[in-house]
Amino acid sequence: MADFTVRVELHNADSEDYDVLHEKMEAKGYSRQISTNGKTFQLPTAEYVCTKEVSAVDVRDEVLAIAKKVKPSPDVLVTKSDGRAWSLSPV
Repeated sequence: MADFTVRVELHNADSEDYDVLHEKMEAKGYSRQISTNGKTFQLPTAEYVCTKEVSAVDVRDEVLAIAKKVKPSPDVLVTKSDGRAWSLSPV
């Protein structure tokens, strides 16, 4: 299994479009939160994490298909993680 960080940008989108995106992403196993040491942290808008047994290309293709159902021509960036460090406010 590998950890991935995903960033999606919807062009000409409003907050309702991102709400729909968040729902669709969550239904496919993507989360907008990171947890460690019993604390949960909220990721920036339209940034997600997941753990899957697939390649970064597979994740990209899945997310691209999800995002295209919300707005045409989304931008998607997928990074396969070998470890994470962050500074976020706890939820």
